[in-house]
Amino acid sequence: MQSFTIRKNDAGQRIDKFLTKAMPALPPSLLYKFIRTKKIKCNRRRCEPDTRLAEGDILDLYIPDEFFARDNKEAFRILAPRLEVVYEDENLLLVNKRAGLLVHEDEGEDRNTLISHIKAYLYRKGEYRPDEENSFAPALCNRIDRNTCGIVIAAKNAAALRVLNEKIKEREIHKEYLAAAHGIFVPKEGSLSGFLVKDEAKNQVYVYDKKISPNAKAILTRYRVLCEKNGLSLLSVELVTGRTHQIRAHLSSIGHPLVGDGKYGVNKSDRLKGYKYQALCSYRVTFAFAPEGPLAYLAGKSFALSADSIWFVRELFGALPGFERAADPNPK
Repeated sequence: MQSFTIRKNDAGQRIDKFLTKAMPALPPSLLYKFIRTKKIKCNRRRCEPDTRLAEGDILDLYIPDEFFARDNKEAFRILAPRLEVVYEDENLLLVNKRAGLLVHEDEGEDRNTLISHIKAYLYRKGEYRPDEENSFAPALCNRIDRNTCGIVIAAKNAAALRVLNEKIKEREIHKEYLAAAHGIFVPKEGSLSGFLVKDEAKNQVYVYDKKISPNAKAILTRYRVLCEKNGLSLLSVELVTGRTHQIRAHLSSIGHPLVGDGKYGVNKSDRLKGYKYQALCSYRVTFAFAPEGPLAYLAGKSFALSADSIWFVRELFGALPGFERAADPNPK
């Protein structure tokens, strides 16, 4: 028999969700069987999979030791972190992800990812102590494509993760993008509507004027032209709906593909010029929620990247007088 004492970062979770994270070697089928047959108890009493855990609860598990095995060779323990921190406090990090970097591991890459660099950074600072955690690890609250750059939000503790995920779900955290697109826009500002259909097999989406199938999702994209140069337009873009590849596919569907976009644009000439990433950056995050409750100190705060930190702004358009400068790292 082994036990877990529920800590602050574990509290509030269902028992099945907690054990799935705390015991990755335990198959889900056996997890539910052990709960059903009372081999897993909470505070010495029978529990259910959806029982909510509170700080100080004790889980007793009368199951084979083999299921308690944990991986102590995680990549972040030996990784030298490379991060551009936009803002940081005791609850969260805003980091500028560079184009070409995966946010999470996949079949081809399990080490050099944004989340691994964040874990390594906090591990070296002593703010993430994995050996003292049952189930929590620093986590990303939003993600962007591998070849897109810009601000990603990471939570340092479970309470902040729950709040940030809820604020994103309720659209109380706003993201603005910069994009460099081929062509000259008329009008210079507007809203684009349509319907998006995703092909899961190809990981590609298609935009239509009408709802052609039950799977088609309504999309709305707002844009504003900031400047034009050499047949290219620099746009500020707001996603009213946040669908997969929405900006890239929506702009391409009206004849303005992004510079460097190999999936939604014909970019042979872009490649010859050395543009191997799509010219898209999540450059500003605004916490547009009420000044009360958890993380209330962030209410109304906005954080943005400087123009000269965004590769395509610097290379394609040069200096932009009056453009948003870097955010104050210690906002009042």
